Amino acid sequence: MYDFKTAYLYQMQVDFTFLGTGTSQGVPIIGCSCEVCSSKDPRDARLRSSILIQTASARVIIDSGPDFRQQCLRAGLTHLDGLVITHEHKDHVAGLDDIRPFNFRSGKDMPVYATDSVQEALKREFHYIFRPNPYPGVPKVTLESIHEDPFVILGDRWWPLPVVHHKLPVLGFRIGGLAYITDANQFTDLALKRLQGVDVLVLNALRRESHLSHFTLEEAIDWSKRIGARQTYFTHISHQLGKHSDVALELPSGVFLAHDGLSGRTEGAEYRLDNP
Repeated sequence: MYDFKTAYLYQMQVDFTFLGTGTSQGVPIIGCSCEVCSSKDPRDARLRSSILIQTASARVIIDSGPDFRQQCLRAGLTHLDGLVITHEHKDHVAGLDDIRPFNFRSGKDMPVYATDSVQEALKREFHYIFRPNPYPGVPKVTLESIHEDPFVILGDRWWPLPVVHHKLPVLGFRIGGLAYITDANQFTDLALKRLQGVDVLVLNALRRESHLSHFTLEEAIDWSKRIGARQTYFTHISHQLGKHSDVALELPSGVFLAHDGLSGRTEGAEYRLDNP
């Protein structure tokens, strides 16, 4: 058992790879001929947002959108220890069926970490997985309930970061010195407390114009300054934001526009987290 009521001081290196950095429609968008969608720069081609997290203990993906299969093939993944879901929107869960090859290779069910409301949505959308006596060959998953309390994946402590996506509760996550937040336009006090001392911050920055449920580029930059991570990467990017090469020139020192396939690592420092 882990006692999460005390503060932790521990060393943990986290490697991460952006599997997708696009918004719900991806980039390019079907039928669009804007300068971003027609760009030849591979950094402007964005699959739906997802990230691969690797530690000494586990290999985990956050979110399985419609491009999940393509992302796993492109990353050369043959093993996965778990899937963590931020929220129930289709661009974050639609690829769940493609868990099957990992089942076949491991011979095990895939742990899927999600809130109760997300689990209800998965059971509706993928009813054939969860019905009694399911059809042979369906994905094998074990639903693991998560809330605002920290949880453990193969010995790694994950700290939920509750944020708000218009009116929808969404979870970001902190793993060691890495924090990942997508689909948000409001922080909770708990999330901000758990972001203290973070080394690498990943935050959504949809576009320049105000949006009902996402941070704009200006808002994301402002939050990056206030949180003060050593490095900040923006993700969940729309074609409306502009070309990667242009936007990158506008960003402050230590702040970067993520792109598909970009990898990074937190510094091997000690991180302290106080559980409220």
